[in-house]
Amino acid sequence: MAHAGVHDPVLVLLSVAIAMLASFVALDLAGRMTAATGWARQAWLMAAALVLGGGVWSMHFVAMLAFRLPGLEITYDLALTLISLAVPVAVTAVGLAIARGRSAGRASVPLAGFVTGLGIASMHYTGMAAMRLPAHLHYDPAWVAASVLIAVGAAIVAVRLALHESRLALRAVASGVMGLAIAGMHYAAMQGLIVSHPADIGQVDAAAGFDQGRLAAGVAAVTFLVLALALSAAAIDRRVSQRAAREAAALRASEERYRLLLESVTDYAIFMLDRDGVVANWNTGARRIKGYEAEEIVGQHFSRFYTAEDRAAGVPALALAAAACGKFEAEGWRVRRDGTRFWASVVIDPILGEDGRLVGFAKVTRDITERKRAQEALEQAQGALAQAQKMEALGQLTGGVAHDFNNLLMAVLGSLEMLRKRLPDDPRLLRLLDNAVQGAERGAALTQRMLAFARRQDLTPEPVDLARLVRNMTDLLQRSIGPAVRIETRFPPGLPPALVDAHQLELALLNLVVNARDAMPEGGTVTIAGRAAEEEPDAAGGTARMLGLSVTDTGTGMDAATLARAQEPFFTTKGVGRGTGLGLSMVHGLAAQSRGRLVLRSRPGAGTVAEIWLPVAEPASVPEPGAAPARASLGASLASQVVLVVDDDPLVLENTAAMLEDLGHRVIEARSGQEALELMRRARTLDLVLTDHAMPEMTGLQLAARIAAERPGLRVILATGYADLAPDEACRLPRLAKPYDQATLARMIETVVRGAEPEPSQDGTVVPFPKSA
Repeated sequence: MAHAGVHDPVLVLLSVAIAMLASFVALDLAGRMTAATGWARQAWLMAAALVLGGGVWSMHFVAMLAFRLPGLEITYDLALTLISLAVPVAVTAVGLAIARGRSAGRASVPLAGFVTGLGIASMHYTGMAAMRLPAHLHYDPAWVAASVLIAVGAAIVAVRLALHESRLALRAVASGVMGLAIAGMHYAAMQGLIVSHPADIGQVDAAAGFDQGRLAAGVAAVTFLVLALALSAAAIDRRVSQRAAREAAALRASEERYRLLLESVTDYAIFMLDRDGVVANWNTGARRIKGYEAEEIVGQHFSRFYTAEDRAAGVPALALAAAACGKFEAEGWRVRRDGTRFWASVVIDPILGEDGRLVGFAKVTRDITERKRAQEALEQAQGALAQAQKMEALGQLTGGVAHDFNNLLMAVLGSLEMLRKRLPDDPRLLRLLDNAVQGAERGAALTQRMLAFARRQDLTPEPVDLARLVRNMTDLLQRSIGPAVRIETRFPPGLPPALVDAHQLELALLNLVVNARDAMPEGGTVTIAGRAAEEEPDAAGGTARMLGLSVTDTGTGMDAATLARAQEPFFTTKGVGRGTGLGLSMVHGLAAQSRGRLVLRSRPGAGTVAEIWLPVAEPASVPEPGAAPARASLGASLASQVVLVVDDDPLVLENTAAMLEDLGHRVIEARSGQEALELMRRARTLDLVLTDHAMPEMTGLQLAARIAAERPGLRVILATGYADLAPDEACRLPRLAKPYDQATLARMIETVVRGAEPEPSQDGTVVPFPKSA
């Protein structure tokens, strides 16, 4: 006999609610599975499978408790009931694993849903098999097929939704539909249930069985508790994940900003090193400065940037050791990829972990080669300036000493000359007098060298053929240096003339050749050569063509310290009494006063090269060097003149007055310019004024200007010891170079009084003492 069952509506609604809530929680947990990685992903997969499978079973069990057969007692087999619980959990886990597997494709979701749906259907019929009652159960195949289709469809939807993170509203709607579908699967299957029992079985009092309502409520309570805990865990994980995601996004943004910052820096090589000094990253500046691409250098040791000598000395390891103790800063040569070197400023800082342990280093390198070159150039310029200032100070000192020494020589030589005229003809006295004169003349020659160094000597620049000058001096030079030294000359054809004082250039060349001989005690070769140079900047801001006259020896040479002091006055490497130390100083002064320069190059054991650079002159008229200029004819002897002699030095004043009186002239003495003006105004007869130039309060030129203003016709002779006058001032007055002898003084006075032209070679200046030249 067939028996129809009934359902408790309250429990039916409870089962549907369980299905819906389980679907919602399962979708939420599946969303966490999608967001997680690694073992956390597997854990959320198992949790979602447990919740969905357990929820489906709980719905099924409560729905079964809602089913009653009036008059029949229903019990359940515990083993099959537990199996029915394990089946949905297992198949749900398998289905999710299939959908999320590495080989998952388009067919993975339907396959996973099919497996899961069959598992849910199997769970239902396994649970039905766990029922124990005095009746036979039969199933309508159509309803069985319908329930399976509903289970598979719901499972496919559940798997698809589980693979995508969704909003709360969508998840709620989806869980409601899934819950209804799962419950519909159960009740569709129950609709196809047919219960039959024998007619002789009696009715059983329902009260004799267990309370199905209480059991269903207990299962539902446990289910809701488990689902609530799972939902709370998912919410907590979501919150933690969101915070972690925000922190990760902020970290990525910070790293991106840091990366962009490093990449935008091109003037600095900024990169990281591990604890062993291996390069970990590489920025644009490092690529520009060092020449390596990132793939070429990352993973390589940073010592490859150091020079071979620094690597051999262990400098990279010392740098890391110093940086590990705090910070390392240094400058030195580094090597680029192409092998070229650059001067680098390096800073290495330690990188410490949260526990304070060293994890690596940050290295910053800057190419400061240009700054180093500029600094070296500045130091060289400062050194050259200091040397120039020192030489200028020495020149001023030397010029002042030479001026005063000239005055002394004037007094000595003039007095000796006057004394010679008054001494008896005693050979012994005359010999002593000659010795005194020679000593004074040597002093005059020394003074001329001092004036040459101070650039205050009188020069007569003229076009000079350097090759002809050297050729005419060859015999003199060879006699001066002896047979152990050979002279070679090298002059290219067509060399233009130089603008220089020929007489002073001869003296300079003689000095250089003698110095070369002294540097070759065992003999050797002196090479005198000339060459033209390209145009060079001159003092006026334009350009000038220059000629070089060089003297090269094969001697011992000079070290750097000696070479630096070689042009200083009174500095000599010769023995005592063998040199004054003014030879190179005189050559330097001549070159500078001729608008040129003296260049010395030397190394120990490699000889010395001395080059005098002089400006090129127009080759209009090149006189033969050493040719004596014709003197102007002065005619008969000169009548007695009234001469006003002005000098602030009493010795020079007295000596000049004595020489003039001995020549038959009348002398008026004045010790200053102001006194000379007063005497000139009182004198009725005055033919000539002979005045010193360097005097206090009023110079000789200033005195001459005052005389020209008050007595225009009065002639003035300027006596000076050095060329400290401007070119326009020098051409105004006849000049008498100190020290001068009586004959020179007589010729100058006669020239001025008679109005004859000055000697052309001297431009109005009388050269004193030929012996001292």
